[in-house]
Amino acid sequence: MEALYLGCLVGGVLFALVTVVLGDVLSNALDGFLDFMSVDILKPTVVASAVTVFGGAGVLLTRYSGLDNVPNMLLSIVIAMFISVLVFYLYVKPMENSENSTGYSIQDLVGRIGEITIPLPALGYGEVMVKVGAGNVLHIASSLEGEEVPAGTRVVIVKEADGVLQVTEFEKGRGDDV
Repeated sequence: MEALYLGCLVGGVLFALVTVVLGDVLSNALDGFLDFMSVDILKPTVVASAVTVFGGAGVLLTRYSGLDNVPNMLLSIVIAMFISVLVFYLYVKPMENSENSTGYSIQDLVGRIGEITIPLPALGYGEVMVKVGAGNVLHIASSLEGEEVPAGTRVVIVKEADGVLQVTEFEKGRGDDV
């Protein structure tokens, strides 16, 4: 029985290493072939932890508890399930929820407030800085009304046309006290 536990322990560790190292390669090679089988709690990390904990708990219980084989196996299964649930809810779920992308569409900037970094001439282009996520992005901008807009002016992005953000002053008439 101890051989089964050791096999699960070693197999679980190897499975975890292979999925970490080759997970993306295998995923791309299979091209989503096994996606129909995916159950939220049966993620590779959870399965690997269950098999590994089952093997480790079985080895420890066999060597140090004095229990018979059946109670030893049942207790190992219970411990493995408990640890797997903990791994799922304390590691896998939070990591899925924390995935953030730094990508954005230029259309997502419409309606946002920015600041002119290169002055906009009446009929030409300048540059606007807009906060996206934790950073700032710079884009080519033009004045929607065809008016000059000095650097440092807060503006609202009204629309996007051909990769150029068309802006208007955020609060006209307030000057530099914005």
